[in-house]
Amino acid sequence: MKAIAYICKTCGIEYEPSFIPPFQCPVCEDERQYVPATGQAWTTMDEVNAAHKNIVERISDNLYAIYSTPNFAIGQRAHLIISPSGNILWDCITNIDESTIQIIRQLGGIKAIAVSHPHYFSSIIQWSQHFDDAQIYIHKLDEEWLGRRNGAIRFWEEDEIQLWDDIRLLCCGGHFPGANVLYWPAERMLLTGDTIQVCPDLKSVSFMYSYPNLIPLSKQAILRISDCIEPLEYDKMFGAFGKNIRSEAKNIMAFSVNRYLSIFK
Repeated sequence: MKAIAYICKTCGIEYEPSFIPPFQCPVCEDERQYVPATGQAWTTMDEVNAAHKNIVERISDNLYAIYSTPNFAIGQRAHLIISPSGNILWDCITNIDESTIQIIRQLGGIKAIAVSHPHYFSSIIQWSQHFDDAQIYIHKLDEEWLGRRNGAIRFWEEDEIQLWDDIRLLCCGGHFPGANVLYWPAERMLLTGDTIQVCPDLKSVSFMYSYPNLIPLSKQAILRISDCIEPLEYDKMFGAFGKNIRSEAKNIMAFSVNRYLSIFK
């Protein structure tokens, strides 16, 4: 009998190989996520591959969105940044198959994976292994939520770190203590996961402690996010679910923060 790296069907996080499925998914047991009324359920990468295909879509200069169809688990998108000193996968999705690997290799591969927060840990170990053990950047404050570990993971503890080509990760907190955003100055762009959630009107953004359970962030947490990115110069903001702001993003951010703060008055 072979140990299997089981995957949570609800959040898509892959766990260390075992002979039976884990008893629970700690990420889903947390109040920021949920266990379905039908109970915890598990799957495997082979089963995910059989039921889902990935789309690799060019959505901006030197930026590709990667997502599964039909949606799996949370349904987020990863983004592949094409940069001169090496490509970066921002956030991650669970499904990884041979066609996805070949397409990404044709685009220059992946030098590093950076993840905004635990809900998108997905199958980061498998993604790293398929691309020459690409280094994985996880904020130390979110270490406890990892489903799998290996030597490719680099835990960072600073408020901000620089990767290369002036691309930076900034820890804003909020949704999770280590929740972070990626700043790409050359493109005047922020990639935010759902640390900052782009709203459907594309004219506002949102900040939540829990999205599925509709738990808002505190005033203090929102101010910290705002203070973290206020010094940055950016026009564009790309979120985790295909909603993107392509101009005036900094003004939209300021408007949205003020709208939230007005509620606390």
